[in-house]
Amino acid sequence: MKLIAVQQPGGLENLKVTERPSTEPGPGEVRVRWHATSLNYHDYLVAIGAIPVPDGRIPMSDGAGEITAIGEGVKQWQVGDKVMSMFFPNWVEGKPSIPKTRAIMGETVDGCMIEESVVAATAITGIPDGYTYAEAAVLPCAGLTAWRGLMVEGGLQAGDTVLIEGSGGMSILALQLAKAAGATIFATTSSEAKAERLKALGAVAVVNYKEDTRWGKAINKLSGGGVDHVLDVGGGSTMKQSIEAVAVGGHIASIGILGGGRSGEITFPKLFFKHIRMTGLAVGSNVMQQKMVRAINVSGMKPIIDKSFAFDQLADAFTYQDSGQQFGKIVLEY
Repeated sequence: MKLIAVQQPGGLENLKVTERPSTEPGPGEVRVRWHATSLNYHDYLVAIGAIPVPDGRIPMSDGAGEITAIGEGVKQWQVGDKVMSMFFPNWVEGKPSIPKTRAIMGETVDGCMIEESVVAATAITGIPDGYTYAEAAVLPCAGLTAWRGLMVEGGLQAGDTVLIEGSGGMSILALQLAKAAGATIFATTSSEAKAERLKALGAVAVVNYKEDTRWGKAINKLSGGGVDHVLDVGGGSTMKQSIEAVAVGGHIASIGILGGGRSGEITFPKLFFKHIRMTGLAVGSNVMQQKMVRAINVSGMKPIIDKSFAFDQLADAFTYQDSGQQFGKIVLEY
């Protein structure tokens, strides 16, 4: 079976297609034939060597496929079941902890850029009804991050207001999930063309952050005093504006560092006197993913796939991702 591995010292030119024999699942395990994966910023950092991994690590945290073999003692799955991966394969339920989140697909353990692999029976969930493998593959990282930020940590309710930053995969999925839950959506983007597409998906107002560098104040005004929920994707590069945009008593989910925002400035008096609740989070648990799937089955939402690549085009897909052209998710199908 084919796989792509990261070769030291990293870099897209060092993503090599190799082969290895298929293996049989042991007790409590299943073998999955992966048919699709999707690109996340985390995967890109692994690929280029910005997140160090052992030589030969198989990248990609997202995967969707079908079970082809079942190990002893596995009762919840059958051969032929359609499943998707977990970003944290050991985090089944409850609060996060170091033991639960130490294993990270495509980083500290091998990921889904392989035709077949053996995983724990608890390291996968079912996929939404009627989803293709490509559609399901966009959910385990970006979809679950949006779900946890809005629903689990944010406690979003119908009638709430939400700010979506940008038009990447997580942001578009967050817009769709929030819209399906009855929220009013505001958004930011960098182009008029993307702004029109965001409005077509349900955003009531969109601010171009390149034209208005104080976009947080603009969103605050447009929403009539700030939004209830902000999904902050830039960290240090966006947090100051996210604090401006959020309503008194609102919630900010800090979920990314796009734009190089590893560190930045926070206006602490506004944090205090606006009574802001802020949560740093990374993806979620198996139980959270199952609840997300059930919600999608009720709403019928389908993700936006920007572009699809073939198995051996991983480097090309990352190059496209790095260009910033995407609207929605980028996938590979194999």
